[in-house]
Amino acid sequence: MKKIIIAGGTGFLGVALRKHFEKQGIVVITLSRKRTLNTTYWNGKDLADWKSHLEEADVLINLAGKSVDCRYSPANKQAILSSRIDSTRVLNEAVAQCKTPPKVFLNASSATIYVHSETQWNTEENGVIGDDFSMNIAKSWEQEFFSTQPDGVRKVALRTSIVLGNDGGALPKMKLITKLGMGGKQGRGNQFVSWIHITDFCRALDFVIHGELSGPVNITAPQPLRNKEFTTQLRKSMNIPFGISQPTWLLELGAAIIGTETELLLKSRNVYPQRLVDAGFTFNYPTVERCLADLI
Repeated sequence: MKKIIIAGGTGFLGVALRKHFEKQGIVVITLSRKRTLNTTYWNGKDLADWKSHLEEADVLINLAGKSVDCRYSPANKQAILSSRIDSTRVLNEAVAQCKTPPKVFLNASSATIYVHSETQWNTEENGVIGDDFSMNIAKSWEQEFFSTQPDGVRKVALRTSIVLGNDGGALPKMKLITKLGMGGKQGRGNQFVSWIHITDFCRALDFVIHGELSGPVNITAPQPLRNKEFTTQLRKSMNIPFGISQPTWLLELGAAIIGTETELLLKSRNVYPQRLVDAGFTFNYPTVERCLADLI
């Protein structure tokens, strides 16, 4: 590979991917709404001069989309949906106009596409996809992505779980809560947490790029665990002897105060990366114990 385009690449995941690929001597071009020296401007919905970068690129990765860490007001719901659909649509249009399009097109999706499950593993083949706001967002996102299939372009939808790293995402907030003594279980604590180490996230995308997988792929570690077990492991790794648990009513109150939704904590994401495992991908951090030992 010589050139990779990352759309919406200035966040936690995009920055990590850029570093991962630049270490290999690959040119990485970031498309972003932020106007900086290291990015190419795009507004995420209209064709413009940025599309010329896609010519003869090896890979296109789309990570664009408004954060779901907010209250689900009508305005925020619309912004969450439109930011995903518009960016995916315009990238499909740009790829279709390329004389030499990227060989691989990876588009973000979400492990939240599966229903709340406290018993069954959700794999790509047998996972149950339901009907609520978050699941419908993911379904619409993937539908837009796969609405076109240009010749010679392999498409993969990345059904990504919680990515754990120290430079962004959920883990810094989790560590702060734990340090404050509030690191007990959340709600009943039976909900599953699907997660992946940031290094394995980057390695998994690299593996997908160099392989033959297409369609939806779960980007998660192979050992999801219950919230009460996850919080116990986090406290143990941080040498915090206790953690006060938060009942659902308290989480609802706290979420309203800080402007987020309890779904991010209480939905059971019981997701297994069947297609990655079957294709031969090996995880550097297959267990949460090993993951947290590295990050903390």
